Amino acid sequence: MAKIVLTTHQKGGVGKSTLTFNLANNLKENAKVCIVDMDYQGSLLNIRELSEVPIFNADKFEEIKSEDYDFIFVDTPPYLTEQLEKLCTLADVIIIPTKAGILDLLAIKSTVDMVQRSGNEKKALIVFNMIKPNTSLTEEIKSKVQDFPVKVAKTMISDLVAFSRSVVVNGVEESQNAQKQIDNLSIEILTFSMQ
Repeated sequence: MAKIVLTTHQKGGVGKSTLTFNLANNLKENAKVCIVDMDYQGSLLNIRELSEVPIFNADKFEEIKSEDYDFIFVDTPPYLTEQLEKLCTLADVIIIPTKAGILDLLAIKSTVDMVQRSGNEKKALIVFNMIKPNTSLTEEIKSKVQDFPVKVAKTMISDLVAFSRSVVVNGVEESQNAQKQIDNLSIEILTFSMQ
């Protein structure tokens, strides 16, 4: 049965779609993976012709769950819906990407509250994404997030051009730094999913 990895955050612009794509793409050589794009913007659906990882729309989710995928990555819309609590219950891992900013800290509380209401906080993992180098704000925000009832990933994903470009070149292999970060996060998520 496939492990379902849900990427969610009620705030837009935190890199949910790009992170989802890169995590799925990073596992494609060693596992059968696909992506379900539930975001109405359809960012990932728009690049499915270029992608080496199959990308499906939300209507295919039930059908895909019964296929022989190892991992199904689900990208959600940047707002909270009633469907998200159900998806949290189905998920094996809930990734909550966030930037290291004040507004991001305020917005993440709503997402964490929703995950907690669904009773799935032990499955959730906050991932610092699109991090600017050498800023004290990152450490300040990271210390505040530690107060939430969900785990914070050790791996942080930097704001590198390689991640932005990855959706058209199918990964970040050309950048050692980006590849190392996505490898470390993939390992952390796989380990987390087995707990």
